[in-house]
Amino acid sequence: MKNILEETIQTYGIENWGAGFFDVNKKGHLIVRPSEEDVSSVDVVEVVEDLLKRGVKLPVILRFPQLLAHQVRKLTSSFQSSIKEFDYKGNHLCVFPMKVNPRRDVLEEVLREGRRYNFGVEVGSKPELYGALALDQAPESLVVCNGFKDESYIRLALMGLRAGKKLILVIEKVEELHIILRQAKETGIRPNIGIRARLYSRGSGKWEKSGGDTAKFGLTTSEMLEVVRILRENNMIDCLKMLHFHIGSQITDIKRVKNAIKEAARVYCKIREMRIDIEYLNVGGGMGVDYDGSKTSFDSSANYTMQEFANDVIYTIKLVCDEEDAPEPTIITESGRIVAAFHAVIITNIQDEIETVLDDISKVTTKDDDPQVVIELKDLMENVSSKTHREYYHDALEHKEELFTLFNLGLISLEDRAKGEALFWEVCERANRFAQQSKIISEEFEDLKKILSAKYLCNFSVFRCLPDSWAIEQLFPIMPIHKLNSAPSEHATLVDLTCDSDGIIDKFVDLKDIKETLELHHFSPGDPYYLAFFMTGAYQEVMGNFHNLFGTLNEAHVIINREGYLIKKIITGSNLGDVLALARYDKNFLFENFQKHAQEQVKYGRLTEAEAAELCLEYEKNISNYTYLG
Repeated sequence: MKNILEETIQTYGIENWGAGFFDVNKKGHLIVRPSEEDVSSVDVVEVVEDLLKRGVKLPVILRFPQLLAHQVRKLTSSFQSSIKEFDYKGNHLCVFPMKVNPRRDVLEEVLREGRRYNFGVEVGSKPELYGALALDQAPESLVVCNGFKDESYIRLALMGLRAGKKLILVIEKVEELHIILRQAKETGIRPNIGIRARLYSRGSGKWEKSGGDTAKFGLTTSEMLEVVRILRENNMIDCLKMLHFHIGSQITDIKRVKNAIKEAARVYCKIREMRIDIEYLNVGGGMGVDYDGSKTSFDSSANYTMQEFANDVIYTIKLVCDEEDAPEPTIITESGRIVAAFHAVIITNIQDEIETVLDDISKVTTKDDDPQVVIELKDLMENVSSKTHREYYHDALEHKEELFTLFNLGLISLEDRAKGEALFWEVCERANRFAQQSKIISEEFEDLKKILSAKYLCNFSVFRCLPDSWAIEQLFPIMPIHKLNSAPSEHATLVDLTCDSDGIIDKFVDLKDIKETLELHHFSPGDPYYLAFFMTGAYQEVMGNFHNLFGTLNEAHVIINREGYLIKKIITGSNLGDVLALARYDKNFLFENFQKHAQEQVKYGRLTEAEAAELCLEYEKNISNYTYLG
């Protein structure tokens, strides 16, 4: 028979989505391991309490560099294993897409660990390229330049070539080639060129439209032939080094991967038939992360492992090359999500519970002269049972409509309305309890369960911390980091600090379905309750916005060792001054104008000079405060 700890772990599904990195110890605390094989671990509660003692406020990003390093090793070893198994004659190289997480700490850790594997960088804009050119990477690693390009982008790339970077300019449209040729002629630098093919094959999941013959990026077959013609005319066909394609991020179905690889490999072989010594076949990114642990083709999952992905890429390309009698290319992958997602965990606290119903119905006192609708609601509340719960719930709904009609007509008082509302919600609570005990729960009571769920106010912003949850309904694993040796008693949704009704999380991971509420423990003010948001290391930080001027989070870099942990680095998040500056509020402007308002109060005799000075000093101090609560 399972104990409470085992049942709680199963409730949150950590063994399904945790990938061996996350687990729960006997104290009921979340722990993190540097890899699924490593016995070392860190108690996350201890880290959070340590940070709080150091004055680091929540919310905070806990960054685990060892998880990044592990994913780099696992990705490269998966492909090396496939190369060996299928006797593939080519090689494999990885490039990390900066758009996934452009933080310098992240890039440096990926390139440090990936140096022995010639791990490179992929960029898609001038700022990314500018940053990448300064990064320290292995001499044989690549810088792959994607995205739309103008003259300054291409000139910057050619500077990178002169500086010793092994850089490839991938053409997204034919006009870019003319700029490259013009710049090459002016500078005397022969560029490395790639072409991005617009395949017929498409990916799967939320980014399915990234591929296919109507995709935003890539050259049609005719355009690829035009590029070849132009390069031949200019005696630069030897500069064509790479065929590239990308069918979308978070590809959920491995069949779509196989189809695209087969099509791209065929294009590669046909280009080789044209006596063009193309060296690299770039299969893009898209390797999916199993956010919900279901291992299915659902949008927040993936029905394959990293090794299965590598096997299908290597095997399919080898098969087509053998059929076409073409040399097997060096394969480039741009897998960023699978590398970065796991390493960052957001920790925040529950600030309060937003009440929907009255906690203590005994506080409602009724009298004989109360309106009839109130008396009838009280009768329903007192007599609802397992046999009558459905009927009485329907009656309560009718009475609620009558209650508001009478109020709008001015026939009952505000006090009467308050009594009626409290009694209505208590009928719903009791009817729902009986309904949940039934073998078959009707849809209306599933909806009622969600309506009655607790609303926990979290000290964070959905738009800053989990933008994909709001924008595309991406699911992220969420669970408490402590109290896991006691059974959760509440079903709750999470609301954030922003003044926006979309600032809510009401969909949660589940092995077989999407849960509309999350099992949590009862919240008591004064008793800290901490939640973790997992797999936030890919895209969330860079895509998070400043809605309501909530800023970047505090972060701590945590190294796991046999003794426990070492907090290697603490980076302070945004303060009030930082985010106001983004909105072009100069610090001096703010101080001077507030001072002017205070002096006006002195002029009218509402403040003394001393009081005004103290007020201004306090205002000035506040500019360094963290943008979140606490």
